[in-house]
Amino acid sequence: MNIEVRHIDECPNWESVGTVLNELIAEFELDDLTPSFTLMRTPKDAANHRFGGSPTILIDGIDLVPNAEPTAELACRVYHDGDRMVGAPTKTMLKAGLLRSLDEPNY
Repeated sequence: MNIEVRHIDECPNWESVGTVLNELIAEFELDDLTPSFTLMRTPKDAANHRFGGSPTILIDGIDLVPNAEPTAELACRVYHDGDRMVGAPTKTMLKAGLLRSLDEPNY
């Protein structure tokens, strides 16, 4: 399994996502798993990668929360958490996505 967080410098939410992902990796005892972080520096970087805004979390190349259209804009991403919008997926959202990918590889 490969976890990649694609982000931009101007969006601080990728750091908290990394922290939560590491907590979940420890919780699930996936000791051989380390998330990677890819900085989108230019619109061309974003256009050439599956990027839905910062942070975009991919598990084996599949968006963990597949609700964003790919974009070439270097922008922050918004996630829906019930009736509110947040700048990063919640721990519950990340956990559900991780569990889904463990149960159904290449979901």
